[in-house]
Amino acid sequence: MLITKRRNFKLAMLALLGLAYFSAVSTLSINSFLRSEVVLIPLQALAMIYVAYGRGDVKNV
Repeated sequence: MLITKRRNFKLAMLALLGLAYFSAVSTLSINSFLRSEVVLIPLQALAMIYVAYGRGDVKNV
């Protein structure tokens, strides 16, 4: 039960952080194309981290 509460807490904190980030980006007065690129930067960084470190359990072929 404690694991479920921690997981829900982490999920809530990540959702709150995401909402804060997107609301901060939406208030920027820049071109809409550049705004969409700024939104995608954290997703690209997380994908790079996942590929570099997150798949350590997979054996090299």
